[in-house]
Amino acid sequence: MALQGKWKLFWLGLLVLALWLLSQIFAAQPQRREGAGQMRAPVRSAKALAQDVPHFLNGLGTVLASSDVLVKSRVSGQLMRLHFREGQHVMAGDLLAEIDPRPFRAALDEARGKLAADEAQLANAKRDLARYASLVRGDFVERQKYDTQKALVAQYEGACAADRAACENARLQLEYSRITAPASGIVGLRKVDCGNQISSSDSEGLVRICEVSPCDVLFTLPETAVPKIAQAFAQTRERQIPVQAWDREQKNLLATGHLLSLDNEIDKSTGTVRLKARFANADKKLYPNQFVNARLCVEVLKNAVTVPSSAVQIGTRGSYVYVLEEDPVGSADKKAVPAKGPVASQIATGKVSVRVVQVTLETARFAVIGQGLKAGETVIVDGIDRLRDGALVRVSGRVDTARAEPF
Repeated sequence: MALQGKWKLFWLGLLVLALWLLSQIFAAQPQRREGAGQMRAPVRSAKALAQDVPHFLNGLGTVLASSDVLVKSRVSGQLMRLHFREGQHVMAGDLLAEIDPRPFRAALDEARGKLAADEAQLANAKRDLARYASLVRGDFVERQKYDTQKALVAQYEGACAADRAACENARLQLEYSRITAPASGIVGLRKVDCGNQISSSDSEGLVRICEVSPCDVLFTLPETAVPKIAQAFAQTRERQIPVQAWDREQKNLLATGHLLSLDNEIDKSTGTVRLKARFANADKKLYPNQFVNARLCVEVLKNAVTVPSSAVQIGTRGSYVYVLEEDPVGSADKKAVPAKGPVASQIATGKVSVRVVQVTLETARFAVIGQGLKAGETVIVDGIDRLRDGALVRVSGRVDTARAEPF
């Protein structure tokens, strides 16, 4: 029994010794791994970049012709000839169509004939009035007869004035039989063919003329953007506020113009304000009723500190980034590896710290930091979910902060 008790004590002591050795081994292993740089979290980093950043306000818009005119006939008659091609660019005053002018010439000749007859009667009445005037002074004619003749002269003068107005109206009717372009622009598809009877009451008219060079874009922005727009107007009294027009997918820049006007009220139903921009559209990329994405540049942030958007995180204290403090050069854990693609990869080690920042502008590619970060500092852009303040990291790759689009 005593021998068995000794064996139990021996095996118990051996077990305690083994457990103690294992605890020492596991306690020393993390230190060795950390010293070799194998337990650090792999991350990617980027340097904060100072650059000029345009601040855009985005809105949905529709292209409008700067001049949109429906050409209609001002007289009724048979359409004889068309002097334009569909899609042709015409200038104001160019002849577009002709209506049969014969009825209007006849009406003008009739008005002129009546005017000639009334003028002859007026001339005769004036001669009689002159004779009556000399006779009435010698009491050879009654005063009443003289007054009657005087009234007759005035009557004929009125008739001649009406005849001259009728002649002018007939002349205008004849002139209107030649339909000219009221404005410059591109002629659309014709609404009627030669030989048809047309009139001024036709709702569809003859053809539509749209001026697309220049053209306008009508777009909307939230009412919260009004102070920014007003500030931009105040700061750019001698320079026009630039506006860009992008396609529906916002992949291609179609044209660049300037802000023309701002509506004088906010739409209560939508909470938006309407704006109009003018584009030269010399290459005809903008077309009436085309849907576009308008981008209004309200300001340019000079030497703004920018970082990739993925570097900015949101927490209870607001926006923050992880700032990297790299180990000194010569660390046993730093060694170069081949670069792949646009990312220059290099294994380096360091420690990160949480930095609260103020984001003044954020786009899909980068964020503008107003306070809390300086240009040239390094931030973490990938692998952030495994980090905490003071964590040791291994930088396996570096990315470049995106450049702002030149305007």
